[in-house]
Amino acid sequence: MSKHAIRALSLVVFVVVGVLLVLWSSQRGERPEASGGVAGGAARAAASDVRELRLGLNIAAGSALHAAAVRFAERVGEQSKGRLKVTVFPDQQLGSDDQMLEMARSGKLDLVLTPTAKLSSAIPAMQYADLPFYFTSREELYAMLDGEPGRMLLSKLNGIDLVGLAFWENGFKQFTANTPIRRPEDFAKLRIRTMKSRIIADQFEVLGAQAIPIDFHATYKALADGAVDGEENPLVAIVGMRFHEVQKHLTVSNHAYLAYVFSVSKAVFESLSPELREVILRSAQELTVWERQETFRRETQFIETVRAAGVEIHTLTSDERGAFRKALAPIADKFGFEVGYDLLVKTEELRYQREEAAQAANPGRRPAALVLGVDADFSMRSAQGGGAIYRGVQLAAEEINADGGVRGVPLRVIGLDHATNSLVGRKNLERFAAMPSMLGVVGGVQTAVIADELDDIHRLQIPFLIPWGTGRGLVEHGHRPNYTFRVSVSDTLAAPFLLERALRGGGRVVVLLERSAWGRSNDEVLRPVIERLPAGRVEIEWFNVGDAGTEAKLRAIGGGNAAALVLVANAVESQKIVQMLARQDKPLPVFAHVGLTSGNFWQTTQAALQRVDLRFVQSILMDDAATHPRFRKFLLRYRERYGLGRDEMVPSLIATVHAYELTHMLARAARQVRPDDHAAVRGALEALGAYPGVLRDYNPPFTADRHDALERGQLRLARFDARGRIVIAE
Repeated sequence: MSKHAIRALSLVVFVVVGVLLVLWSSQRGERPEASGGVAGGAARAAASDVRELRLGLNIAAGSALHAAAVRFAERVGEQSKGRLKVTVFPDQQLGSDDQMLEMARSGKLDLVLTPTAKLSSAIPAMQYADLPFYFTSREELYAMLDGEPGRMLLSKLNGIDLVGLAFWENGFKQFTANTPIRRPEDFAKLRIRTMKSRIIADQFEVLGAQAIPIDFHATYKALADGAVDGEENPLVAIVGMRFHEVQKHLTVSNHAYLAYVFSVSKAVFESLSPELREVILRSAQELTVWERQETFRRETQFIETVRAAGVEIHTLTSDERGAFRKALAPIADKFGFEVGYDLLVKTEELRYQREEAAQAANPGRRPAALVLGVDADFSMRSAQGGGAIYRGVQLAAEEINADGGVRGVPLRVIGLDHATNSLVGRKNLERFAAMPSMLGVVGGVQTAVIADELDDIHRLQIPFLIPWGTGRGLVEHGHRPNYTFRVSVSDTLAAPFLLERALRGGGRVVVLLERSAWGRSNDEVLRPVIERLPAGRVEIEWFNVGDAGTEAKLRAIGGGNAAALVLVANAVESQKIVQMLARQDKPLPVFAHVGLTSGNFWQTTQAALQRVDLRFVQSILMDDAATHPRFRKFLLRYRERYGLGRDEMVPSLIATVHAYELTHMLARAARQVRPDDHAAVRGALEALGAYPGVLRDYNPPFTADRHDALERGQLRLARFDARGRIVIAE
């Protein structure tokens, strides 16, 4: 045999043996090592087992965000042992931010990095990181985004079919201008380019500048042509878009944050095994610190690039930052209902905990502040009512502090969200009681929550103020001494008032009560009244919250001989019931309890209200300002503090006013005794004497036998006008 034949035969034998070895190894479940595959030499999954995922982002290749995304893809491949393969598409290769977001929501894109600004239309709370000078430092912001506030924000993505993984960044925002920016007044009369955002526009308008929205890619030309005098952006954008070439000054302010939300399509995430979900979540979170450090590292290089271009650079001092923080502090509360008081009060609570921990080493210190707690719903169906109560306490506390505080010690307002859960509310009371220098607690909207807290309130001896909860038993109970005090519409007053108004029209009246502690309270009040009326004149019906059968019940009521409906329901259920009634041929007129005004009622039911005659009880109306100078002064201060226009409605006005009155009453009582002696404060509230309120003089608000301050004569029947304003209805 020739040498060539021997070589050919050897090659054939080699190939056959190799094929047999591959088949043998595959039967044993072994896989050949990937060629240039997963980093670290991990074995690659069989091609049929690999799940390919696409990650889209708007930032160009080579950026810190892109570098972190590539690392994420490598880490996911490694930790999934090749079962997941992530391909990164930078620079809007898969579409614009809005397009990629919609693709991810529908499951057509797996992973996406989205600027928070692009999410704020669907989730207004994403403006949290946009709040100017709101965070005391870079470290505090990171602690908030990586802690409970961040988790609360990410959880809101579930509502738009995304699963939030982590917050990455494109850097902190800085100011550039053609004049030095060191103090708030330096912005006066400047024209500042902004993106389209109410919060950002307000930021500059508060500083006296004119906010001009201009497309990002048109900003360089606007700066070069002098159409605007300055702008704000992270350093990566300032250098990347060459803004420093047409600006003379850069102020390193770190005043706001350009966060990116790293999220995964909910449909895609739920299709993965729990193990692979954990790989994606853990990889995104583990790379968060690296991505931020890499962004910061590159910013030092960008600073040198800007300096080399001849731009004057100034870093704000601590005092200068303090001046900006003071000037822009109202912005957070102005947008409190958009960003969410659940986030704002949680942030303030965490700050308080950190400060208390730092000061715990000095047990003999004078208290830095007296804590006034707000235990309310800030996140669920009556979040508007909770936020309104918080504003009332906040306004009063600011006035009290401007007047020297309580015996020289300022008040500090700390809110805790019970989210309509009684168990959480009871835990909140324990937390408040454990806070040094706790003065008292203001309750929220829900009668049921406060009723379940009564034993704890009296065991802990907490002066507890009620600006909304209407239940009869909240102040009329068997606890002695009594620690609950109320300035609010009560069921004892409101239920007979509404029934009387409904009966004036003649015919049979149906009272529809939600099956809750609040409904039972109204039932107890109305039963004696109904027993004195002719048989059959008034009938009580019940409904369960969230019950799909409520509409059928309403049709049955409407199909009978009823002439009017008295409604006791929370804000969400009231919305549903009015919308159900609007679908009937001849909806009954409705006389409703105060609960519907604890939420965003008119905006969601204005179409239904064109068919339904709805009237409801109130203790305060905006029109009262025409005849009450103190109330007029209060409204002017409120509008200035929270940036409300002249004709804009104050959200849940009665909650704010009642909480404001109660806070001032508590401070007046605490000034007469030792503020840390709760029994003495309670006694001082009972012996407070005359108090001049914004709408009436309380002579006195409370006595030893009476802890309800309002009287029937203050109740009015109200309605919404065509613009959503609450006006007198009779």
